[in-house]
Amino acid sequence: MATINVDVKNVLGTVTAEQIQAINPEAADGLRKVYDGSGLGNDFLGWVSLPSEITDAHLADLEATAKSLNENCDYVVAVGIGGSYLGAKAVIEALSDQFAALRPEGDFRRTRVLFAGQNIGEDYLSELQDFLTDKRFGIIVISKSGTTTEPAIAFRLLKEQLEAQVGKAEAAKRIVAITDARKGALRQLATEEGYKTFVIPDNVGGRFSVLTPVGLLPIAVAGFNIRELVKGACLMENATKDADVESNPSLLYAETRNALYRAGKKVEILVNYNPKLHFFGEWWKQLYGESEGKDGKGIFPASVDFSTDLHSMGQWIQEGERTIFETVLSVENVERKVVIPSDAANLDGLNYLAGKRVDQVNKMAELGTRIAHVDGGVPVIRITVPALREQYLGELIYFFEKACGISGYILGVNPFNQPGVEAYKRNMFALLEKPGYEEETKAIKARI
Repeated sequence: MATINVDVKNVLGTVTAEQIQAINPEAADGLRKVYDGSGLGNDFLGWVSLPSEITDAHLADLEATAKSLNENCDYVVAVGIGGSYLGAKAVIEALSDQFAALRPEGDFRRTRVLFAGQNIGEDYLSELQDFLTDKRFGIIVISKSGTTTEPAIAFRLLKEQLEAQVGKAEAAKRIVAITDARKGALRQLATEEGYKTFVIPDNVGGRFSVLTPVGLLPIAVAGFNIRELVKGACLMENATKDADVESNPSLLYAETRNALYRAGKKVEILVNYNPKLHFFGEWWKQLYGESEGKDGKGIFPASVDFSTDLHSMGQWIQEGERTIFETVLSVENVERKVVIPSDAANLDGLNYLAGKRVDQVNKMAELGTRIAHVDGGVPVIRITVPALREQYLGELIYFFEKACGISGYILGVNPFNQPGVEAYKRNMFALLEKPGYEEETKAIKARI
């Protein structure tokens, strides 16, 4: 059966196979900690066995809720930030017709999922509200606490708008809250208003939450098969249990990227050659950035869309400071077929491509770039994905999650906390004169 594959042969000019293998004991120890909970952050390991623990009843409940929203809404706004939106956005974008949003409103084949709460853009929120005026819309609000500033602002605005448009009782039927099981402002509101709710497990952090209702419900609302997504994650969960680098792709990836880090490669660039994977890169950046960037350590995660960014970042990657390595996501099979035609005048000089598929040209651009970058001193890890379908995306998500946990332990950090994220919030609350921050307000105003 086809599955994702990891190829590290194009890093061997920078590190040796022996240097990668030398990390195996640390990687195996990291894998053990992921399973036995003996490492830092062991209270956030619920994602490890999550795919295989998802029940048919749970999936049926998510599907039924998605169907209800589909029947009553042409648009559903998923309100969340960070891990509360990136996973769903990544999967939906990877599977969607990229021009569906431009189709006439009557040409719907599925409910369109929009996103809010991922920024504090006044123009963005105003334009979204203008668009939703007189539209049939619903809301999926995602927050453990219900008080995170960005999504809380968006939800307050959209809830008021929805209630004004359809009435409080009908609005309550179109709002789903994904939140803590027992506590928090959103849990209290959902109970009082009678919203349908799903639980964010206490032991699953936001950036690992795409296979919880946080990601699964918006993906189901968008019309995609969450059972296949979970199936793929289950397959990868089973494939990454053993400490055998020959059979465990997550172990191989974690070892290789850490060997490169120790060799001075401080920046990892996730490369795709399919524009549908742009937001997968955004999800990956959060996963690795929040998990590893602490204690003065960590590979800096960046992402690019090729061949587009070859015309902007290509020069730097080819000849800039040699502190980078690439991880290329290579999609073997595309869903559509477009053949390049012949042209009698041939003014553009492209007749040598006549009869070839566009994807064949793209594949040769990928191969040629990999060769050029390796020759230019950029090590390349290649991850092959059979196709952009739910099963393979589920595999890819779990593959990266497992590798992230292992890699963080190799690095010697807690892969599951994010203490640095709170720094900007404290300053923002002080500047906005939030109650309880009086001393911080005085201190920070003295600096500006």
